[in-house]
Amino acid sequence: VAKTGDARIGFVGFPSVGKSTLLSNLAGVYSEVAAYEFTTLTTVPGVIKYKGAKIQLLDLPGIIEGAKDGKGRGRQVIAVARTCSLIYIVLDVLKPLQHKRIIERELEGFGIRLNKDPPQITLRRKDKGGINLQCLVQQSELDFDTVKTILSEYKIANADVVLKYDANADDLIDVIEGNRIYTPCIYILNKIDQISMEELEIIYKIPHCVPISAHHKWNFDDLLYKTWDYLKLIRMYVSLPDYDAPVILNRERKTVEDFCNKLHKSIMKEFK
Repeated sequence: VAKTGDARIGFVGFPSVGKSTLLSNLAGVYSEVAAYEFTTLTTVPGVIKYKGAKIQLLDLPGIIEGAKDGKGRGRQVIAVARTCSLIYIVLDVLKPLQHKRIIERELEGFGIRLNKDPPQITLRRKDKGGINLQCLVQQSELDFDTVKTILSEYKIANADVVLKYDANADDLIDVIEGNRIYTPCIYILNKIDQISMEELEIIYKIPHCVPISAHHKWNFDDLLYKTWDYLKLIRMYVSLPDYDAPVILNRERKTVEDFCNKLHKSIMKEFK
């Protein structure tokens, strides 16, 4: 599916958790819905417009345990998820934690890091001189011998390593591998119409979580508000402002160059 709009959101979850219903009721796009598993066999796209931004939604086929190893259509689904600006992990509210752990493990196994920042580690390979380790803060797990052992596993004998925070072995491995994707994620707990208010209050304490009912369209406002925040989008208006069609930029990429490229990639070539 071609990437369009200002951001892309992928719906990831087990079969029959309500991804298709959510897409249909959010974007007005028909995605086949049924009470049996594996109803959606291909990626179904849709678009919503929120605060002037066009956001592409992708209803991905349901994944199963072992997806990262190729079971079902897992590899294709996770490959598309890697291209998304934000991931919705859609969970059945009656069994959220069990499915949450499995899906996180599958995405992690394919190099997707959810709600994490890239490790503050600098690795510079060189031709000679051995391993040089510089720690800007005290380390609780990594020392020179551990770093050297990890690097040797990747046949790196000469490198300068700078640890800018208290890192662990997984952080260093992610930097060495270099193919990790750091993607924000919202956990959508669907079917809240099937639980009590007491249970709902407990669910609200789960980090990065939004409880909804896709069928009844409950709590969609909270979901969209949180989506905008996690996408880190901002609106920029030109003079005179067109309040119906703002230029949408990422909060972390809002330079004049970013603005010009959003208007047209040829504009920067005209600057001297």
